[in-house]
Amino acid sequence: QVQPVESGGDSVQAGGSLRLSCVTPHSSLCMAWFRQPPGKEREAVVAIDMYRRITYSDSAKGRFTVSRDISKNTLYLQMNSLKPEDTAMYYCAAVRPTVVGGDWRCPPLALANYDYWGQGTQVTVSS
Repeated sequence: QVQPVESGGDSVQAGGSLRLSCVTPHSSLCMAWFRQPPGKEREAVVAIDMYRRITYSDSAKGRFTVSRDISKNTLYLQMNSLKPEDTAMYYCAAVRPTVVGGDWRCPPLALANYDYWGQGTQVTVSS
């Protein structure tokens, strides 16, 4: 069973930074961050595969940076220049990759494509 565990959420002022972390039992997983603003649907933020190929959503480009430490089974999300509209519950998600021609492939960045979810960590940005 894969159970991601997030940490690092906090309350910050606009313009501040936070780094979220997510630990999984192993690193042979496609990983992603999603977020759910208050009263809104959950949305994709960024995905990273085992080769560290990255897909950013439009909302994350330029201010958010994803990385992963394979040796620590840990995924990170560095968020800079935070805005009040970044206020949300942030979720770490994972899915097992498929093998195509010897290459590990991850699905497109979409809610329905990820099987394992953490409990979430709250990020609140005040103006």
